[in-house]
Amino acid sequence: MELTVWGIITAIVVGLIVGALGRLVVPGRQNMPIWLHLLIGVGAALLGTVLARAIGIATETAGIDWTELLVQVVVAAIAVALVAGVGGRRRVTR
Repeated sequence: MELTVWGIITAIVVGLIVGALGRLVVPGRQNMPIWLHLLIGVGAALLGTVLARAIGIATETAGIDWTELLVQVVVAAIAVALVAGVGGRRRVTR
């Protein structure tokens, strides 16, 4: 299981995009700063790369490895959604 430079770069880009989108999609005020969303997205996308390589989904291709990219996006989206959901939103009680 070898991580390639391309796999790491795509994981970082995918993680930043999914982290930012996760921040935008969750409604209401959030207790988590944007940098934490981005960090979680990048970490989960890197985990998706490792996972794809470990189970043999990722293959060496001349271009974009769409299956590895899909695994990165799915893992990052799930992680951002879980952390945003667990972190909760501020509730105003009157």
